[in-house]
Amino acid sequence: MLSNLKTRKGMFILSGAVLAAATIILLGFNIFKDNAAAKVNGEMISKEELNQVLNDQYGEEVLDSLISEKLIEQEAKNKKITVADSEIKAELKTLQDSYGGADAFEEAMKSSGVSMDRVNKDLKTYILTRKILEPRINITDDEMKTYFEENKTSFEEGEQVKASHILVEDEKTANEIKDKLANGADFAELAKEYSTDTGSKDNGGDLGFFVKGEMVAEFEEAAFSMAVNEISAPIKTDYGYHIIKVVEKKAASEAKFDDHKDEIKETLLSEKMQSEYTTWLEEAKKDAEIKTY
Repeated sequence: MLSNLKTRKGMFILSGAVLAAATIILLGFNIFKDNAAAKVNGEMISKEELNQVLNDQYGEEVLDSLISEKLIEQEAKNKKITVADSEIKAELKTLQDSYGGADAFEEAMKSSGVSMDRVNKDLKTYILTRKILEPRINITDDEMKTYFEENKTSFEEGEQVKASHILVEDEKTANEIKDKLANGADFAELAKEYSTDTGSKDNGGDLGFFVKGEMVAEFEEAAFSMAVNEISAPIKTDYGYHIIKVVEKKAASEAKFDDHKDEIKETLLSEKMQSEYTTWLEEAKKDAEIKTY
């Protein structure tokens, strides 16, 4: 999943596989003994052989990425552009959410061999790049209105429900929790104590707002048919047994341009940034003194 790690708007960040290769190449294979990268039935594969293969496969791509990164750093320094830790944390949170949360993102990192230090460095580079490019990009109201009209249906909001739930493995436990709730127990506290849903239990089972199509059918059917503050009987799904509490409801609403201006501007900015990045990078390389060996 992280073989080509990207931010929410698609700005390229160095791939985990390429960076792993780069790390090995740049370290010079100091970890190997007796000049051996491996031995097969006593016959040695030398670190020079491995180095040559990695350079042949990844060398040009890695070097080009590092040159681009260096140009971005130099431009940011010249223009006194900086990135605060809070900006990196906010961008990381958005990236984690795009993978389904911090745990899912961490698993994807592990499977791809990408370190958190590398992710933070790439996010910093992305933010610097964005700050460099934004002044070069102009987005007009006419462009935003055109985009809105062409994509209006995607901005329309269907009926929404805000709910909390307690998920357990068996019906007996679910009924015990239901009885405790009937006797005045606090829903959020019971969620923290009993729920097996690690993504919501620490928040008292809060799932936030969702529309039809986001939840499994049995859960969704119950939630949308309930009244505000109503607590369900145990609902069985493939995940186990749910006790659902509906917290709030929002009726379907027609999309309005003014409500989505910031979102549209962000989308158009991201689209333009990708082409503008290519243009800027070509200009930067043309003006720079770059020697490769």
